[in-house]
Amino acid sequence: MTNYRRNFVAGGSYFFTVNLAERRLRLLTDNIALLRAAFRSARVRHPFAIDAIVVLPDHLHAIWTLPEGDSDFAVRWNLIKGSFTRFLPRAERVSASRLRKRERGIWQRRYWEHTLRDDDDFARHVDYIHFNPVKHGYVAEASAWPFSSFHHMVRLGFYPENWAAEPNDQEAGFGER
Repeated sequence: MTNYRRNFVAGGSYFFTVNLAERRLRLLTDNIALLRAAFRSARVRHPFAIDAIVVLPDHLHAIWTLPEGDSDFAVRWNLIKGSFTRFLPRAERVSASRLRKRERGIWQRRYWEHTLRDDDDFARHVDYIHFNPVKHGYVAEASAWPFSSFHHMVRLGFYPENWAAEPNDQEAGFGER
């Protein structure tokens, strides 16, 4: 097993990718109200700011900023994953190793975390988050995906409504074919 070490920065901002164990499922978007409730519950117990987020059917990306003096994002993810899982019916496949540990098979055990280093790094990851539904082919433009902080960012003036939208053929100079 690798000797992976996470970077903990008290009061830091972090980019996360969190995946379902079975990437073909649509549990996150099909149960979005449950996922939102899990986030709200975790934030009550252990506050943090959600700076940007996108929820896709089988994974999510988020940027969090933790309170000054706090670097424990792991406890927050544990609360979110546990709360979400607790209210789902037991229908998933569970491996022998998960059965031995009395775990369900909803989430991948690990998640990707990246400590954001500066404003440019932060901005690049916010763009990545908001473009992700387009990248995966769920929608043609970021504004069409409902499970994203993109709409909030538009209201705040950080993005135009048509950010990352494909220009139509005429605008792209293709004309008639």
